[in-house]
Amino acid sequence: MASFIERLWDEEILPTLIEYIRIPNKSPHFDPDWEKHGHMDKAVALFETFARKKLEDIPGATLDVVRLPGRTPLIFMEIPGDAKGTVLLYGHLDKQPEMKGWSAGTGPWIPVVKDDKLFGRGGADDGYAMFASLAAILSLREQKKKHARCVVCIEACEESGSFDLPFYIEHLSERIGTPDLVICLDSGCGNYDQLWLTTSLRGIAMGNLTVRVLTEGVHSGDASGIVPSSFRIARSLISRIEDESTGQMKIDALYVQVPPDRMEQARASAKILGDEVYTKMPLAGGTKPMASDLTELILNRTWRPQLAVTAMDGYPLPENGGNVLLPCTTAKLSIRLPPTCDAARATAVIKSELERNAPYAADVEFDADEGQTGWNAPKLAPWLEASLKKASESHFGKPVAFMGEGGSIPFMAMLGEKYPQTQFVVTGVLGPHSNAHGPNEFLHIPTGKRVTACIADILADHAAQARA
Repeated sequence: MASFIERLWDEEILPTLIEYIRIPNKSPHFDPDWEKHGHMDKAVALFETFARKKLEDIPGATLDVVRLPGRTPLIFMEIPGDAKGTVLLYGHLDKQPEMKGWSAGTGPWIPVVKDDKLFGRGGADDGYAMFASLAAILSLREQKKKHARCVVCIEACEESGSFDLPFYIEHLSERIGTPDLVICLDSGCGNYDQLWLTTSLRGIAMGNLTVRVLTEGVHSGDASGIVPSSFRIARSLISRIEDESTGQMKIDALYVQVPPDRMEQARASAKILGDEVYTKMPLAGGTKPMASDLTELILNRTWRPQLAVTAMDGYPLPENGGNVLLPCTTAKLSIRLPPTCDAARATAVIKSELERNAPYAADVEFDADEGQTGWNAPKLAPWLEASLKKASESHFGKPVAFMGEGGSIPFMAMLGEKYPQTQFVVTGVLGPHSNAHGPNEFLHIPTGKRVTACIADILADHAAQARA
């Protein structure tokens, strides 16, 4: 089975992923004119061509590119099985924007294979998922091993918050049925040495904080001292929700009690990873992490609220900055929320805190939607826990590891609420330095192959326990 997967990756999957990386199919939030530009349709066509060819020899297998009016497309596959149950396998094909800082000879749309790594935007996040899912299923069929009915959903809106996905899930609900196992390959791994199961995902509250003090810019020599700086006001407002000296959030409603089992998993992950908890980050100069305790760093990243200012508007580039007191400051605030924190309530509290009693009665607005609530995985069924352990030992030679992730996958929270009895396998290939969303993003090819083989084993074990 591993040899079959290796050949399929080398001969067909990698060449297709290389073509995929060349396509600048940015998610709708980053390319509002995605329909006009046609990049998303090109990526969908590439995936569809590959998948149709692989499904030709599977009796009863179907593939549809579903297009609801005004929404990004979704690739939907049904693959009949010979065991009870339904497995839903999920991925996405939309991408984050370019970002600056790519190494010489590389770029977001320039695929480069070097040292077992495929560099370029989207290969690891999450273009490989459909190919790995199909490879796992095909490897079982090639070995004449049983698997349950499989439903594969590849969306094109995840990097924009999956706002189209609920409509597709509702539209396709009868065809999907009720999955008893969900496999998501859009997550991370603490290292490339073992299988990592994601146990939780943080939510997010995000919006634009705008402070306006003038209707137009004014000479700073004339206005400073009379008109307050919009930047200074924005800085003071952000200090209402975050302690700038420690990075701790100040609003109690953003915190939750960390479950004891997640605390224990964080301690175990800290022992496995050691200093790599923070050395995997491209720290500049002598920058130090926010805590010296490794477990605390993991909990900060997975179960505690944190703020990042991810964009600023209202300012020219330094070379174009004249002596002008600028009329407004807009800061894009991204507040990661603990997995079980209610995102809508958290966003409302943040908005209230930022907008109340504006200094100097400046015009202040926090423009945000209701946010995205995170996800905490249900307890593993005994068969699945045993399967994960066996798969990691078989294909990595090391035990499976468990850790929460700091990012969000909106689909997981949606499915967790819709199917409360469903088991989840959330994993991925985004390990140290893979840098999803940033420059020099890469897919670690050997890990992609091993994760594929692990998924095949899990599908086979799922079928076996269904027959038991």
